[in-house]
Amino acid sequence: MRSPVAVVVKGYPRLSETFIAQELLALERRGIDLVIVSLRHPTDRLDHPIHAEIRSPVHYLPEYLHEAPGRVLRAWKTARRLPGYPRARSMWLADLARDRTRNRVRRFGQALVLAAELGPVESIHAHFLHTPASVARYASVMLGIGWSFSAHAKDVWTTPEWEKREKLADARFGVTCTRTNLEHLTGLAPSPDVVELVYHGLDLRRFPSRVAERVARDGSDPADPVRILSVGRLVDKKGYDDLLDALAMLPPGLAWTLEVVGGGPLDTKLREQAETLGIADRVHWRGSLSHDRVVEHFADADLFALASRISADGDRDGLPNVLMEAQLLGVACVATRVSAIPELIEHGVNGLLVPPRASVALAAALERAIIDPALRARLAVTGLRTVMARFSFEEGIERLAEKLEAISEPASTPGLADVHDAPRLAS
Repeated sequence: MRSPVAVVVKGYPRLSETFIAQELLALERRGIDLVIVSLRHPTDRLDHPIHAEIRSPVHYLPEYLHEAPGRVLRAWKTARRLPGYPRARSMWLADLARDRTRNRVRRFGQALVLAAELGPVESIHAHFLHTPASVARYASVMLGIGWSFSAHAKDVWTTPEWEKREKLADARFGVTCTRTNLEHLTGLAPSPDVVELVYHGLDLRRFPSRVAERVARDGSDPADPVRILSVGRLVDKKGYDDLLDALAMLPPGLAWTLEVVGGGPLDTKLREQAETLGIADRVHWRGSLSHDRVVEHFADADLFALASRISADGDRDGLPNVLMEAQLLGVACVATRVSAIPELIEHGVNGLLVPPRASVALAAALERAIIDPALRARLAVTGLRTVMARFSFEEGIERLAEKLEAISEPASTPGLADVHDAPRLAS
């Protein structure tokens, strides 16, 4: 019987990362045993129904080392006896010399706990190329097993180049969810076959089988305005201030409302901006909602808008799942031409695209879509066909499962015997 694969995530469960939960459940259903290892405890007050379906054990590493000094010390005493410990320590010290931060120290401490407390596993897979991949990399070296990663968005564009090069050289394989990411990472990898494109896709079983019928609103009736929806965290890279600016530029007599689903640190600032712009009565802030509630908002929406942009630190979206969800549920999209969004949306064919941070252009695209219900209907039909034809969830999961099974090593891998009797990871 094969040992499980350890999957390292930054936090679990997370409402904003249901694509990871979707993947975990699908791998379980393909017979791959998993151990979920989380660097942080959950902070969301809600979770997705899919989390209740996942049966893999979830274990939490100490989020801050000073909060569990005894556990970290015991882990170090165990891990230092592992054959790979000297190499892992040297690797970490070299990283620390270039990144003198508390986070770098915490990554190694968490890796010590992971290596010391983890029972026999086939390999370690990390979601995100930054912190989770560091913890997975250090621990795998200590244990003498392979590791791999899934790279997504912020982790690709905010991780230093030297670090990405070294991780790409060490990992058995990597997958990433956009062609934009793939081209960037392939350029840093020792060979082009290290990283492979695997789109997240959507699990169609979790969405209504029929697209909701929509009234042909055109913004001319104040009693029946065009309903615009946007779903995303209230953070800089989502460009909600640009979206509000654009909406404030629309003709005063045009009837519209905006529903914003999502929470985040910019909540208060954005509400104040809507007040200043004089559109607060048209903007409704719904906060974080369960997936079922989000689907209900999609069913009521006439138009979906997302003003993604690249933040000053390089953070950006990959290919937002909410755009695929909008298209799957028959909602026309207005978005920005940034990162991998053009891999999904072709301007004028299955959506409207404008440059990022261009509120005037965004306002023009929104007005065009608001006043023309026939255009929205045409874009929505083509968008649905695009998602169904090009973004297969099943195909991506099959490929990831094949790659995980290919790098798996026997449970008797040297180094693991030293930790079989160590305390199990604390849940």
